[in-house]
Amino acid sequence: MMKTTALSLRPLGLALVLGSCLAPGHAAVTGNPPIRMAPQGIEYMCGGSGQAEAAFMETVAPRWAASFQFSMNRPGDGRNRVTGVKLRVRDAYNGYQVLEVMADAPHLLARLAPGSYTVEATLDGLTLIQPMNVVHGSAARAVFVWPSNLSAPPAAQAALQ
Repeated sequence: MMKTTALSLRPLGLALVLGSCLAPGHAAVTGNPPIRMAPQGIEYMCGGSGQAEAAFMETVAPRWAASFQFSMNRPGDGRNRVTGVKLRVRDAYNGYQVLEVMADAPHLLARLAPGSYTVEATLDGLTLIQPMNVVHGSAARAVFVWPSNLSAPPAAQAALQ
């Protein structure tokens, strides 16, 4: 009687062990935005279109050298997240372009080398410029906010509101 009981529990135990190992890994893989490579050889990641993805981007941002956020003032006291931003990062001392990408999400993370940079973010023909200093072991952050009267592409922005 003991032998039958022990044998009948083995498949159940194996199923529980495999299920607990596979389930968390599968959930983590499907929700993360992909890491991409810019033509200049810099790794970057765009995300933050939905609330869960925005939370993920905020969680991993400290592990990346640079974090960029894009939004537009809304009449009143709010901001709309925006996409379709052309991001250009140049070395502040020699003007060499180290990164140029199109941000297809309101949050972009990049693995920039330590240094001083000039960051240009362009949306609908309006370019905002900020300095950025990347220090080894610390995450730099730049937030770009365009005025509410800018005529950003409505189809791309409606999905984010």
